[in-house]
Amino acid sequence: MTSIMSEPILHPASYRDPDGFVFFKDGMLFRQVNQSYAANYQLLTGSGLYDVLVQRNLMVRHAVIEENYTGSTDWFLTLKPEVVPFISFPYEWSFDMLKDAALLTLELNKTAINHGMILKDATGFNVQFQGGSPVFIDTISFEAYDEHLPWKAYRQFCECFLFPLYIAHFQHVDINCILSAQTEGIPVHATAKLLPFKSRFNLGVWMHVYLQNWVGSGSVKETTKPQFSRKKLLQLTENLADIISGLKYENKEPGWGSYYESTILSNAYLREKEIALNEVMTKCSGSTVLDAGANDGYFSMLLAKQFKLVIAADFDSLCVNNMYRRIKDQHINNILPLRIDMVNPSPSIGFANKERASFTERIKVDVLVALALIHHLVLGKNVPLIMVAGYFSVLAPQLVIEFIPESDEKVQQLLKHKSILNNRYNQHDFETAFGSYFSIDGKYQLPDSKRIIYMMKRKLA
Repeated sequence: MTSIMSEPILHPASYRDPDGFVFFKDGMLFRQVNQSYAANYQLLTGSGLYDVLVQRNLMVRHAVIEENYTGSTDWFLTLKPEVVPFISFPYEWSFDMLKDAALLTLELNKTAINHGMILKDATGFNVQFQGGSPVFIDTISFEAYDEHLPWKAYRQFCECFLFPLYIAHFQHVDINCILSAQTEGIPVHATAKLLPFKSRFNLGVWMHVYLQNWVGSGSVKETTKPQFSRKKLLQLTENLADIISGLKYENKEPGWGSYYESTILSNAYLREKEIALNEVMTKCSGSTVLDAGANDGYFSMLLAKQFKLVIAADFDSLCVNNMYRRIKDQHINNILPLRIDMVNPSPSIGFANKERASFTERIKVDVLVALALIHHLVLGKNVPLIMVAGYFSVLAPQLVIEFIPESDEKVQQLLKHKSILNNRYNQHDFETAFGSYFSIDGKYQLPDSKRIIYMMKRKLA
Protein backbone atom coordinates (compact mmCIF):
# COMPACT_ATOMS: atom_id res chain seq x y z
CA MET A 1 0.00 0.00 0.00
CA THR A 2 1.37 3.43 -0.95
CA SER A 3 1.47 5.90 1.94
CA ILE A 4 -0.11 9.31 1.41
CA MET A 5 2.32 12.17 2.01
CA SER A 6 0.90 15.33 3.51
CA GLU A 7 1.33 18.77 2.04
CA PRO A 8 3.83 21.12 3.75
CA ILE A 9 2.28 23.46 6.34
CA LEU A 10 4.03 26.79 6.89
CA HIS A 11 4.66 27.63 10.54
CA PRO A 12 2.48 30.70 11.30
CA ALA A 13 5.42 32.54 12.90
CA SER A 14 7.81 31.93 10.00
CA TYR A 15 6.99 34.58 7.43
CA ARG A 16 9.31 37.50 8.17
CA ASP A 17 12.64 36.31 6.75
CA PRO A 18 12.90 36.12 2.92
CA ASP A 19 15.92 33.82 3.29
CA GLY A 20 13.86 30.85 4.45
CA PHE A 21 11.02 29.53 6.56
CA VAL A 22 9.97 26.73 8.91
CA PHE A 23 7.31 24.23 7.90
CA PHE A 24 5.75 20.94 8.97
CA LYS A 25 5.42 17.86 6.83
CA ASP A 26 4.12 14.48 7.97
CA GLY A 27 4.24 15.73 11.54
CA MET A 28 7.94 16.63 11.34
CA LEU A 29 9.60 20.04 11.52
CA PHE A 30 11.77 21.32 8.66
CA ARG A 31 13.44 24.58 7.65
CA GLN A 32 13.75 25.63 4.03
CA VAL A 33 16.81 27.64 3.05
CA ASN A 34 16.16 29.85 0.03
CA GLN A 35 18.56 30.69 -2.79
CA SER A 36 18.97 34.20 -1.36
CA TYR A 37 20.74 32.67 1.66
CA ALA A 38 22.91 30.19 -0.26
CA ALA A 39 26.16 32.16 0.04
CA ASN A 40 25.60 32.89 3.74
CA TYR A 41 24.76 29.26 4.46
CA GLN A 42 27.94 28.12 2.74
CA LEU A 43 29.88 30.66 4.81
CA LEU A 44 28.16 29.47 8.01
CA THR A 45 29.26 25.89 7.42
CA GLY A 46 32.50 26.56 5.53
CA SER A 47 33.89 28.98 8.13
CA GLY A 48 33.45 26.43 10.89
CA LEU A 49 30.98 28.68 12.73
CA TYR A 50 28.15 26.13 12.64
CA ASP A 51 30.38 23.36 14.02
CA VAL A 52 31.67 25.57 16.84
CA LEU A 53 28.20 26.70 17.91
CA VAL A 54 26.79 23.17 17.87
CA GLN A 55 29.77 21.68 19.71
CA ARG A 56 29.41 24.34 22.43
CA ASN A 57 25.65 23.65 22.68
CA LEU A 58 24.88 27.25 21.73
CA MET A 59 22.74 26.36 18.71
CA VAL A 60 20.56 23.40 17.73
CA ARG A 61 22.09 21.03 15.24
CA HIS A 62 20.40 20.06 11.98
CA ALA A 63 20.52 17.42 9.29
CA VAL A 64 20.72 18.46 5.64
CA ILE A 65 18.12 17.04 3.26
CA GLU A 66 18.66 17.76 -0.41
CA GLU A 67 15.02 17.41 -1.33
CA ASN A 68 12.60 20.20 -2.18
CA TYR A 69 9.55 19.28 -0.11
CA THR A 70 7.73 22.53 -0.85
CA GLY A 71 8.28 22.60 -4.60
CA SER A 72 9.40 26.24 -4.29
CA THR A 73 11.56 27.73 -7.06
CA ASP A 74 13.44 29.65 -4.32
CA TRP A 75 14.59 26.39 -2.69
CA PHE A 76 18.28 25.85 -1.96
CA LEU A 77 18.34 23.31 0.88
CA THR A 78 16.02 21.63 3.37
CA LEU A 79 17.18 21.34 6.98
CA LYS A 80 15.77 19.06 9.64
CA PRO A 81 16.58 20.81 12.93
CA GLU A 82 16.79 19.19 16.33
CA VAL A 83 13.37 19.54 17.97
CA VAL A 84 13.14 21.44 21.25
CA PRO A 85 10.87 19.52 23.70
CA PHE A 86 8.70 22.51 24.58
CA ILE A 87 8.46 25.92 22.92
CA SER A 88 8.27 28.84 25.34
CA PHE A 89 8.31 32.57 24.76
CA PRO A 90 10.24 35.48 26.34
CA TYR A 91 7.14 36.76 28.15
CA GLU A 92 7.02 33.42 29.99
CA TRP A 93 10.63 33.52 31.15
CA SER A 94 11.96 34.76 34.47
CA PHE A 95 14.44 37.62 34.76
CA ASP A 96 17.50 35.35 34.82
CA MET A 97 16.20 33.31 31.92
CA LEU A 98 15.87 36.46 29.80
CA LYS A 99 19.29 37.52 31.05
CA ASP A 100 20.89 34.22 30.03
CA ALA A 101 19.15 34.37 26.65
CA ALA A 102 20.63 37.85 26.16
CA LEU A 103 24.13 36.67 27.10
CA LEU A 104 23.77 33.74 24.71
CA THR A 105 22.83 36.13 21.90
CA LEU A 106 25.89 38.27 22.59
CA GLU A 107 28.16 35.21 22.73
CA LEU A 108 26.75 34.06 19.40
CA ASN A 109 27.41 37.47 17.89
CA LYS A 110 31.00 37.58 19.18
CA THR A 111 31.71 34.06 17.94
CA ALA A 112 30.14 34.86 14.57
CA ILE A 113 32.24 38.01 14.15
CA ASN A 114 35.37 35.98 14.77
CA HIS A 115 34.28 33.70 11.92
CA GLY A 116 33.45 36.47 9.46
CA MET A 117 29.71 36.57 10.15
CA ILE A 118 27.26 38.53 12.30
CA LEU A 119 23.71 38.16 13.63
CA LYS A 120 21.28 39.96 11.36
CA ASP A 121 18.52 39.90 14.00
CA ALA A 122 18.46 39.57 17.78
CA THR A 123 15.00 38.71 19.05
CA GLY A 124 14.24 36.53 22.04
CA PHE A 125 12.01 34.35 19.86
CA ASN A 126 15.18 32.92 18.28
CA VAL A 127 16.11 31.39 21.65
CA GLN A 128 14.62 28.40 23.46
CA PHE A 129 15.49 26.59 26.68
CA GLN A 130 16.67 23.01 26.40
CA GLY A 131 18.48 20.91 28.98
CA GLY A 132 18.35 23.74 31.50
CA SER A 133 20.13 26.26 29.24
CA PRO A 134 19.26 28.67 26.44
CA VAL A 135 19.95 27.52 22.88
CA PHE A 136 19.68 29.35 19.57
CA ILE A 137 17.21 27.89 17.05
CA ASP A 138 17.35 30.19 13.99
CA THR A 139 20.07 28.81 11.74
CA ILE A 140 19.65 31.45 9.05
CA SER A 141 20.07 34.45 11.37
CA PHE A 142 23.74 34.81 10.46
CA GLU A 143 25.08 36.80 7.53
CA ALA A 144 28.48 37.84 6.18
CA TYR A 145 30.12 40.53 8.30
CA ASP A 146 31.07 43.86 6.73
CA GLU A 147 33.51 45.66 9.02
CA HIS A 148 32.44 49.05 7.70
CA LEU A 149 28.82 48.62 8.74
CA PRO A 150 27.28 48.80 12.22
CA TRP A 151 25.46 45.90 13.88
CA LYS A 152 22.02 46.42 12.42
CA ALA A 153 20.42 44.21 15.10
CA TYR A 154 21.76 46.41 17.93
CA ARG A 155 18.49 48.28 18.49
CA GLN A 156 16.46 45.08 18.34
CA PHE A 157 18.78 43.50 20.90
CA CYS A 158 18.30 46.47 23.21
CA GLU A 159 14.51 46.48 22.83
CA CYS A 160 14.11 42.71 23.26
CA PHE A 161 16.71 42.11 25.98
CA LEU A 162 18.55 45.07 27.50
CA PHE A 163 15.60 47.43 28.01
CA PRO A 164 13.27 44.89 29.71
CA LEU A 165 16.16 43.82 31.95
CA TYR A 166 16.94 47.45 32.81
CA ILE A 167 13.30 48.15 33.72
CA ALA A 168 13.06 45.08 35.95
CA HIS A 169 16.41 45.88 37.56
CA PHE A 170 15.74 49.52 38.37
CA GLN A 171 11.98 49.45 38.97
CA HIS A 172 11.76 46.03 40.67
CA VAL A 173 8.74 45.10 38.57
CA ASP A 174 7.58 41.99 36.75
CA ILE A 175 8.07 42.76 33.05
CA ASN A 176 6.35 39.61 31.70
CA CYS A 177 3.03 41.37 31.13
CA ILE A 178 4.79 44.21 29.31
CA LEU A 179 6.63 41.78 27.04
CA SER A 180 3.43 39.90 26.22
CA ALA A 181 1.96 43.19 24.97
CA GLN A 182 5.21 44.44 23.39
CA THR A 183 6.30 41.29 21.55
CA GLU A 184 8.72 43.24 19.35
CA GLY A 185 10.45 44.57 22.45
CA ILE A 186 10.16 47.74 24.53
CA PRO A 187 10.95 50.84 22.43
CA VAL A 188 13.76 53.14 23.52
CA HIS A 189 11.47 56.16 24.02
CA ALA A 190 9.23 54.15 26.34
CA THR A 191 12.21 52.78 28.23
CA ALA A 192 13.61 56.27 28.75
CA LYS A 193 10.30 57.30 30.37
CA LEU A 194 9.94 54.16 32.47
CA LEU A 195 13.39 54.23 34.05
CA PRO A 196 13.81 56.22 37.30
CA PHE A 197 15.78 59.44 37.49
CA LYS A 198 18.66 57.77 39.34
CA SER A 199 19.34 55.58 36.29
CA ARG A 200 20.61 58.66 34.45
CA PHE A 201 23.78 58.43 36.52
CA ASN A 202 24.44 54.92 35.22
CA LEU A 203 26.91 55.06 32.32
CA GLY A 204 25.42 52.04 30.55
CA VAL A 205 21.88 53.45 30.76
CA TRP A 206 23.05 56.83 29.57
CA MET A 207 24.82 55.34 26.54
CA HIS A 208 22.36 52.64 25.48
CA VAL A 209 19.06 54.27 26.47
CA TYR A 210 19.17 58.04 26.75
CA LEU A 211 21.79 58.72 24.08
CA GLN A 212 20.11 56.28 21.70
CA ASN A 213 16.77 57.96 22.40
CA TRP A 214 18.16 61.43 21.72
CA VAL A 215 19.82 60.33 18.49
CA GLY A 216 16.68 58.52 17.35
CA SER A 217 14.46 61.51 18.08
CA GLY A 218 16.72 63.87 16.16
CA SER A 219 17.72 65.80 19.31
CA VAL A 220 21.36 65.04 18.56
CA LYS A 221 22.67 65.80 15.07
CA GLU A 222 25.47 63.64 13.72
CA THR A 223 28.07 65.91 12.11
CA THR A 224 30.34 63.12 10.90
CA LYS A 225 29.71 59.62 9.68
CA PRO A 226 30.47 57.09 12.44
CA GLN A 227 33.51 54.90 11.86
CA PHE A 228 33.02 51.19 12.51
CA SER A 229 35.54 48.44 12.97
CA ARG A 230 35.70 44.85 14.14
CA LYS A 231 37.46 45.94 17.31
CA LYS A 232 34.76 48.50 18.17
CA LEU A 233 31.97 46.01 17.55
CA LEU A 234 33.60 43.40 19.78
CA GLN A 235 34.03 46.08 22.46
CA LEU A 236 30.32 46.94 22.17
CA THR A 237 29.43 43.27 22.52
CA GLU A 238 31.64 42.91 25.59
CA ASN A 239 30.23 46.11 27.08
CA LEU A 240 26.67 44.86 26.70
CA ALA A 241 27.62 41.49 28.21
CA ASP A 242 29.27 43.18 31.21
CA ILE A 243 26.22 45.38 31.80
CA ILE A 244 23.73 42.53 31.56
CA SER A 245 25.82 40.24 33.77
CA GLY A 246 25.59 42.82 36.56
CA LEU A 247 21.80 43.27 36.47
CA LYS A 248 19.64 41.72 39.21
CA TYR A 249 15.95 41.33 39.92
CA GLU A 250 14.47 41.89 43.37
CA ASN A 251 10.69 42.03 43.33
CA LYS A 252 9.67 44.02 46.42
CA GLU A 253 6.00 43.07 46.11
CA PRO A 254 4.75 40.38 48.54
CA GLY A 255 4.74 36.95 46.93
CA TRP A 256 4.98 33.24 47.58
CA GLY A 257 8.76 32.87 47.48
CA SER A 258 8.96 31.59 51.06
CA TYR A 259 5.76 29.52 51.00
CA TYR A 260 7.43 26.37 52.28
CA GLU A 261 9.85 28.06 54.66
CA SER A 262 7.97 30.75 56.54
CA THR A 263 4.34 29.58 56.62
CA ILE A 264 2.38 27.20 58.80
CA LEU A 265 3.43 24.32 56.57
CA SER A 266 5.70 22.14 58.70
CA ASN A 267 8.52 19.81 57.77
CA ALA A 268 6.26 16.94 58.80
CA TYR A 269 3.67 18.06 56.23
CA LEU A 270 6.32 18.21 53.53
CA ARG A 271 7.56 14.72 54.38
CA GLU A 272 4.00 13.34 54.36
CA LYS A 273 3.30 15.02 51.06
CA GLU A 274 6.53 13.79 49.55
CA ILE A 275 5.79 10.19 50.57
CA ALA A 276 2.25 10.41 49.18
CA LEU A 277 3.42 12.04 45.95
CA ASN A 278 6.07 9.38 45.37
CA GLU A 279 3.45 6.67 45.85
CA VAL A 280 0.94 8.33 43.54
CA MET A 281 3.46 9.05 40.80
CA THR A 282 4.45 5.40 40.50
CA LYS A 283 0.93 4.83 39.19
CA CYS A 284 1.31 7.50 36.51
CA SER A 285 2.62 6.71 33.05
CA GLY A 286 4.39 8.86 30.48
CA SER A 287 7.48 11.04 30.30
CA THR A 288 6.24 14.62 30.63
CA VAL A 289 4.53 16.45 33.48
CA LEU A 290 3.21 19.94 34.15
CA ASP A 291 3.70 21.07 37.74
CA ALA A 292 1.06 23.82 37.96
CA GLY A 293 1.61 26.23 40.84
CA ALA A 294 5.16 24.94 41.28
CA ASN A 295 6.21 27.72 43.65
CA ASP A 296 9.97 27.38 44.25
CA GLY A 297 10.16 24.00 42.52
CA TYR A 298 10.43 21.86 45.65
CA PHE A 299 8.17 19.14 44.23
CA SER A 300 9.26 19.77 40.64
CA MET A 301 12.67 18.45 41.64
CA LEU A 302 11.07 15.27 42.99
CA LEU A 303 9.12 14.86 39.76
CA ALA A 304 12.31 15.36 37.75
CA LYS A 305 13.66 12.09 39.16
CA GLN A 306 10.89 10.17 37.36
CA PHE A 307 9.96 12.23 34.31
CA LYS A 308 11.96 13.14 31.24
CA LEU A 309 10.61 16.71 31.23
CA VAL A 310 8.98 18.74 34.00
CA ILE A 311 7.37 22.04 33.03
CA ALA A 312 7.21 23.96 36.31
CA ALA A 313 4.72 26.83 36.06
CA ASP A 314 3.93 29.53 38.60
CA PHE A 315 2.46 33.04 38.44
CA ASP A 316 5.02 34.49 40.89
CA SER A 317 7.97 35.72 38.83
CA LEU A 318 10.33 35.74 41.80
CA CYS A 319 9.50 32.10 42.59
CA VAL A 320 10.15 31.15 38.98
CA ASN A 321 13.42 33.07 38.96
CA ASN A 322 14.60 31.43 42.18
CA MET A 323 13.65 28.05 40.75
CA TYR A 324 15.60 28.70 37.56
CA ARG A 325 18.68 29.77 39.50
CA ARG A 326 18.45 26.68 41.70
CA ILE A 327 18.18 24.18 38.87
CA LYS A 328 20.96 26.01 37.05
CA ASP A 329 23.26 25.82 40.08
CA GLN A 330 22.43 22.14 40.60
CA HIS A 331 22.75 21.30 36.88
CA ILE A 332 19.23 19.85 36.68
CA ASN A 333 18.56 19.67 32.96
CA ASN A 334 14.99 18.37 32.73
CA ILE A 335 13.02 21.13 34.47
CA LEU A 336 11.70 24.11 32.51
CA PRO A 337 10.49 26.90 34.86
CA LEU A 338 7.92 29.24 33.34
CA ARG A 339 6.01 32.26 34.56
CA ILE A 340 2.44 31.15 33.86
CA ASP A 341 -0.72 32.36 35.59
CA MET A 342 -3.12 29.39 35.48
CA VAL A 343 -6.07 31.78 35.69
CA ASN A 344 -4.74 33.83 32.78
CA PRO A 345 -2.30 31.65 30.79
CA SER A 346 -0.46 33.05 27.78
CA PRO A 347 -2.96 33.63 24.94
CA SER A 348 -2.52 33.24 21.20
CA ILE A 349 -0.98 36.46 19.90
CA GLY A 350 0.76 37.91 16.88
CA PHE A 351 -0.52 38.21 13.33
CA ALA A 352 -4.05 36.79 13.03
CA ASN A 353 -3.62 35.55 16.62
CA LYS A 354 -1.71 32.57 15.22
CA GLU A 355 1.93 33.65 15.27
CA ARG A 356 2.49 32.65 18.92
CA ALA A 357 0.32 29.79 20.12
CA SER A 358 -1.32 29.93 23.53
CA PHE A 359 0.09 28.04 26.47
CA THR A 360 -2.96 25.77 26.40
CA GLU A 361 -2.34 24.90 22.74
CA ARG A 362 1.35 24.20 23.31
CA ILE A 363 1.16 22.19 26.52
CA LYS A 364 0.97 18.49 25.69
CA VAL A 365 1.94 16.52 28.79
CA ASP A 366 1.14 13.09 30.17
CA VAL A 367 0.45 14.21 33.74
CA LEU A 368 -0.79 17.41 35.39
CA VAL A 369 0.27 17.91 39.01
CA ALA A 370 -1.61 20.59 40.96
CA LEU A 371 -0.46 20.71 44.58
CA ALA A 372 -1.77 23.39 46.96
CA LEU A 373 -3.37 25.17 44.02
CA ILE A 374 -7.10 24.46 43.87
CA HIS A 375 -8.06 26.75 46.79
CA HIS A 376 -6.19 29.66 45.22
CA LEU A 377 -8.08 29.24 41.94
CA VAL A 378 -11.52 28.70 43.48
CA LEU A 379 -11.40 30.95 46.54
CA GLY A 380 -8.69 33.40 45.59
CA LYS A 381 -9.74 33.92 41.95
CA ASN A 382 -13.42 32.91 42.12
CA VAL A 383 -13.14 30.26 39.39
CA PRO A 384 -15.88 27.62 39.87
CA LEU A 385 -14.70 24.10 40.59
CA ILE A 386 -16.40 22.72 37.49
CA MET A 387 -14.51 25.19 35.27
CA VAL A 388 -11.18 24.30 36.85
CA ALA A 389 -11.92 20.61 36.35
CA GLY A 390 -12.84 21.19 32.71
CA TYR A 391 -9.67 23.14 32.00
CA PHE A 392 -7.46 20.62 33.76
CA SER A 393 -8.99 17.84 31.66
CA VAL A 394 -7.79 19.66 28.54
CA LEU A 395 -4.21 19.90 29.81
CA ALA A 396 -3.44 16.23 30.54
CA PRO A 397 -5.06 12.77 30.65
CA GLN A 398 -3.73 12.09 34.17
CA LEU A 399 -4.18 14.40 37.15
CA VAL A 400 -2.56 14.44 40.58
CA ILE A 401 -4.27 17.13 42.65
CA GLU A 402 -4.24 18.18 46.29
CA PHE A 403 -7.49 19.21 47.94
CA ILE A 404 -7.19 21.67 50.81
CA PRO A 405 -10.15 21.26 53.24
CA GLU A 406 -12.25 24.16 54.50
CA SER A 407 -10.73 23.88 57.99
CA ASP A 408 -7.20 24.47 56.68
CA GLU A 409 -5.64 27.75 57.84
CA LYS A 410 -4.73 28.70 54.26
CA VAL A 411 -8.36 28.32 53.21
CA GLN A 412 -9.52 30.30 56.22
CA GLN A 413 -7.18 33.13 55.26
CA LEU A 414 -8.71 33.23 51.77
CA LEU A 415 -12.22 33.12 53.21
CA LYS A 416 -11.68 35.92 55.67
CA HIS A 417 -13.30 38.47 53.37
CA LYS A 418 -15.41 36.07 51.29
CA SER A 419 -18.50 33.93 51.65
CA ILE A 420 -17.86 30.23 51.21
CA LEU A 421 -21.42 29.80 49.93
CA ASN A 422 -20.55 31.77 46.80
CA ASN A 423 -17.84 29.29 45.84
CA ARG A 424 -19.33 25.91 46.82
CA TYR A 425 -15.94 24.81 48.09
CA ASN A 426 -15.97 21.52 50.00
CA GLN A 427 -14.76 17.97 49.45
CA HIS A 428 -18.11 16.71 48.13
CA ASP A 429 -18.42 19.50 45.57
CA PHE A 430 -14.75 19.04 44.62
CA GLU A 431 -15.21 15.34 43.91
CA THR A 432 -18.49 15.97 42.09
CA ALA A 433 -16.99 18.64 39.82
CA PHE A 434 -13.85 16.69 38.97
CA GLY A 435 -15.89 13.50 38.66
CA SER A 436 -17.54 15.04 35.62
CA TYR A 437 -14.25 14.85 33.73
CA PHE A 438 -12.07 12.37 35.65
CA SER A 439 -12.35 9.03 37.35
CA ILE A 440 -10.80 8.94 40.83
CA ASP A 441 -8.22 6.14 40.93
CA GLY A 442 -6.71 6.88 44.33
CA LYS A 443 -7.08 9.07 47.39
CA TYR A 444 -4.33 9.73 49.96
CA GLN A 445 -5.02 11.78 53.09
CA LEU A 446 -2.06 13.47 54.77
CA PRO A 447 -2.34 12.60 58.49
CA ASP A 448 -1.47 15.88 60.19
CA SER A 449 -2.77 18.50 57.78
CA LYS A 450 -5.94 16.63 56.64
CA ARG A 451 -5.14 17.61 53.08
CA ILE A 452 -5.92 14.97 50.44
CA ILE A 453 -3.96 14.02 47.32
CA TYR A 454 -6.06 12.50 44.53
CA MET A 455 -4.96 10.43 41.57
CA MET A 456 -7.37 10.88 38.64
CA LYS A 457 -7.61 9.81 35.02
CA ARG A 458 -9.50 11.64 32.32
CA LYS A 459 -12.70 9.97 31.22
CA LEU A 460 -12.96 8.92 27.61
CA ALA A 461 -15.14 11.19 25.49
